[in-house]
Amino acid sequence: MRIDSRHYRTIWENADGSVEAIDQTKLPHRFETKRLASLDDAVAAITTMVVRGAPLIGVTGAYGLALAAAVDPSDSALEEAHARLAAARPTAVNLRWALDRMRRLLLSAAPSDRRALAFGEAAAIADEDALCCEAIADHGATLICAAAAEHPGRPVNILTHCNAGWLAAVDWGTALAPIYKAARDGIDLHVWVDETRPRNQGASLTAFELSGEGIPHTVIADNTGGHLMQHGLVDLCIVGSDRTTRIGDVCNKIGTYLKALAAHDNGVPFYVALPSSTIDWAMRDGVAEIPIEQRDASEVTHISGLADNGAVTRVQVTPKGSPAANYAFDVTPARLVGALITERGVCAASEAGLRGLFPDLA
Repeated sequence: MRIDSRHYRTIWENADGSVEAIDQTKLPHRFETKRLASLDDAVAAITTMVVRGAPLIGVTGAYGLALAAAVDPSDSALEEAHARLAAARPTAVNLRWALDRMRRLLLSAAPSDRRALAFGEAAAIADEDALCCEAIADHGATLICAAAAEHPGRPVNILTHCNAGWLAAVDWGTALAPIYKAARDGIDLHVWVDETRPRNQGASLTAFELSGEGIPHTVIADNTGGHLMQHGLVDLCIVGSDRTTRIGDVCNKIGTYLKALAAHDNGVPFYVALPSSTIDWAMRDGVAEIPIEQRDASEVTHISGLADNGAVTRVQVTPKGSPAANYAFDVTPARLVGALITERGVCAASEAGLRGLFPDLA
């Protein structure tokens, strides 16, 4: 995807054996990249959200294991690296999926071969992610085209939550991918961008992406979506997923459940876009089983932004001494999800729907 008319992926390998990633903590006001030269660097990048978004976290974890193998390819060192990376973000299942795939390959090979195999496999996971997301774009764009046919003569209004664009993946993204594809196919559309407190990934990252693609959009406060739906100003919602259970329950950024409730009450189609690596086939009940990450309270009590003098400033928005809770995700039950958009097509948010598309994985 594009930044200042130049194509970027979110992560790539350097000639010196290190890995480079776009530093998403600096966006939208600064564009910087961060060099990851060690396992410690990869763990820190995931933990501090230099990289974020379920697909990208998985790819970064794979590269982190490759960086570890370059230093010590022994079984014990790889197991330790696997454990450290897996603990960096507990909710997104793509991380463990990628780490388990890497571990299976590496432990079956001779230690002397592991470094080359690790970097090759990490690159393959990155390439596969980009292809999956482009396929999601193709399948999801058909839903946007159908909405355009139902509402001729005006833009299709799409509501998103958090950032599930190319910054959350290697390229294209998940929930935003169909929007990019439909826009490039000439569909007239407009995107309502939830700010997505507390980290404001919508206001900062989604708006940044849409600006780069020249797609009309409006940033709104998180609590505005229901009002817009009541007044017929939302034609469909598309969100991403950090973990989807085998029966179609969806775990995504905190606030997604409330959007799904509002969409259900107003008859607005609510879609979830995800690659198959986000499906946790071992889990059924998302509310009861999915671990919900609780992050530092300072993400709620403080906020960063661009000051009038051009400096990026961090300020406190709560009274000193007021405690804050920071649940990073919530779970939307499958009954509130209109359909799942995957790399193999669109299906019902149900075990039968997922099994129909992925019999080899289920």
